Amino acid sequence: MKRYRNGEVWDFEHFTAVGASREVILGLDGGTTTTVCVCMPLIPANEPLSDPLPVLARAVAGCSNHNSVGETAARETLEKVMAEVLSESGSNRFAVRAVCLAVSGVNHPTDEERILSWLREIFPKHVKLFVQNDAVAALASGTMGKLHGCVLIAGTGTIAYGFTEDGREARAAGAGPILGDWGSGYGIAAQALTAVVRAHDGRGPPTMLTCGILRSLELSSPDELIGWTYADPSWARIARLVPVVVSCAEAGDQVANQILLDAVQELASSVKAVVQRLSLSGEDGRDSFPLVMVGGVLEANKRWDIGKEVVNCIVNDFPGAHPIRPRVEPAIGAALLAWNFLMRNSQ
Repeated sequence: MKRYRNGEVWDFEHFTAVGASREVILGLDGGTTTTVCVCMPLIPANEPLSDPLPVLARAVAGCSNHNSVGETAARETLEKVMAEVLSESGSNRFAVRAVCLAVSGVNHPTDEERILSWLREIFPKHVKLFVQNDAVAALASGTMGKLHGCVLIAGTGTIAYGFTEDGREARAAGAGPILGDWGSGYGIAAQALTAVVRAHDGRGPPTMLTCGILRSLELSSPDELIGWTYADPSWARIARLVPVVVSCAEAGDQVANQILLDAVQELASSVKAVVQRLSLSGEDGRDSFPLVMVGGVLEANKRWDIGKEVVNCIVNDFPGAHPIRPRVEPAIGAALLAWNFLMRNSQ
């Protein structure tokens, strides 16, 4: 076990006796905007999960998507939150039995192996390590650790991810803004910014988005949007304009309304693609399956409720879809995955 680049974050272990701590598991949800890690006690397999689930410590940091901030910064963020929860819970790395990192940007087995290789340098050999896309933890947060059904994440980015009970999996979208994460917070806000520019130079119709966005950003002219956008074109910064788009649509602006309608269709089509590829709804399209809904874009927004419209669109084609708003956060879903993986490997 090495100290690795960010070794100073583990200095607290000098004051934590090796082997003196209770056994724990770590669950981490790493997204484009925030990274959350939780530390939970290891629950024996013969004991039922309590409600609420016991959480010993929780830590939050910024982006850990290596495609967004680079590999070095992403690793430092991940290591920092893991060290923080162990420190706050009075534990250390020797007390850890399993770790599940569910991180956005994990799109290929090579991504998983790269992170696993790094984790092996940090944790003792007895620790079971698992790496997943963050969508998998989001699904587990709605199904309490069971990998079955489909999850739709729509926050800064978007992805639909599904599992069958026999372990087959499929995904749609989630390729990032350059490759078209339409329906995401970034996609909605980017289209709104484009609409303002088009209205300003005469290529598009007038829109309330012009006044709304300029007021929100404290700018005086659409010409200033170019400088504002490229000064820091980070995905999360752009996505924060979504509430302005929703407000304009609720006020009757047709341009904003169409942007949201298009987003609904894009999000629904991602789910439909996954459901069809995995046959989650059965041959007649009516079999029941969990549909977990996660992310700020899908939260209720007054009259214009994007999540509700997406569900209506999906249920129209797949009446067996059972929408679920998770009662626990994805980081706890990741911890439940770590627990399930550990229990299966121990049998």
